[in-house]
Amino acid sequence: MTLTVIPSDMACGAQVRGLDLSQPISADLAADIRGAWLEHQVICFPDQQLSDDDLERFTLAFGPFGDDPFIAPIPGRKHIIAVKRAADETSPIFAESWHSDWSFQERPPQGTCLYGITIPPEGGDTLFVNQYKALAEMPADLRRRIEGKKAVHSARNAYSPKGMYGAGDKGRSMDIRASDEAEAAHTHPFIRTHPETGRESLFGCAGYIVGVEGMDQQEGWDLVTEIYRWQTRPEFQYRHRWEKGMLLMWDNRCTLHMATGGYAGHDRLLHRTTIGAA
Repeated sequence: MTLTVIPSDMACGAQVRGLDLSQPISADLAADIRGAWLEHQVICFPDQQLSDDDLERFTLAFGPFGDDPFIAPIPGRKHIIAVKRAADETSPIFAESWHSDWSFQERPPQGTCLYGITIPPEGGDTLFVNQYKALAEMPADLRRRIEGKKAVHSARNAYSPKGMYGAGDKGRSMDIRASDEAEAAHTHPFIRTHPETGRESLFGCAGYIVGVEGMDQQEGWDLVTEIYRWQTRPEFQYRHRWEKGMLLMWDNRCTLHMATGGYAGHDRLLHRTTIGAA
């Protein structure tokens, strides 16, 4: 199999063609895919016919499985979760806010794989923002204010019993399990060096970031929201449009992403795995 990489005309993202991912991939091919992933941050593979076994095998070609807290796996699997929404569902769209997956963990994951099974005829795009570019073009004064600082990351606003997906979040298709464990917190630098590319990137954003180490809560939150307004600007974005049978793979270390709606009246189902920290 020989891959063909077609870059998007946006801030990141590329399409990869010429591969049948229902077949095992060699170490050399995995290295080529990783190279495209590191270069473009978000890559998609259209026209795939993947079983859950195939999805798991592909994931393991790039690292160990990551831990997916607060969301139950699908029956019979330990490492696949269903991102789904029923046609008549009225609860807020899952993950419709900017974030890096599980940035609140002590060792956040490398990346995420998401495979489209039931795709609505319209809506449901996934948005990404290039955090290399956001940092490179950040105003010097704002960068100076975050140099050397660490953000406090926690899942409390989303997955604690009082959070967005807590006990009051009813009528949702996804099997989300809020827990007091979401109150835990870990710190990560605002500016991190990517362990594979060696490039500096912003990491995380408001949502999972709940404060700044060593700063008063209000002062820290004002800084976090100022960074948020900058790092999510349209010129740093890539909009991904889904197709049935498409596999998407993104690098959580240098991107943010968010779900969108616009498909009321249609079912939507994707299977997701997490590529854990190396």
